[in-house]
Amino acid sequence: MECILYKKGCKYQLVETYTFKIPIKPKEGVSSPSGFIALTANGLLTIKKGYAWDGPSGPAIDTLNFMRGSLVHDALYQLMREKLLDQNTTRKPADQLLQKMCKADGMSAIRAWWVYNILRIAGSLASVSNSHRPIVKAPKECGTGN
Repeated sequence: MECILYKKGCKYQLVETYTFKIPIKPKEGVSSPSGFIALTANGLLTIKKGYAWDGPSGPAIDTLNFMRGSLVHDALYQLMREKLLDQNTTRKPADQLLQKMCKADGMSAIRAWWVYNILRIAGSLASVSNSHRPIVKAPKECGTGN
């Protein structure tokens, strides 16, 4: 039987490469093993066409003023999960950047404040390497996991 391996949860896929200067600057540039994310030492974040992400997480509503920030935030958290960025020094600036981007994109200050504070309380698990989506096998005869 031929099987496929996949991960659940991604709702959106980037159709053009997105590059954005951010205040997070690693000592050396980093690139995700997938090749979809790169962050230079001077803070230039590149997320390549085809990158998939889940948009705003939790009970959040996927609104246009949340999408750009969720893309950048998810990419930074992925770099943390891949241990390319240090969670202890990067998570709070990544959460702050999401709040700033959402406000710049028209989100109310109150909603952006809630987003930031929820992340500070519950976001740490999403940034550690073993926390993200499990690999699933299909069809059913292939088993349940990797």
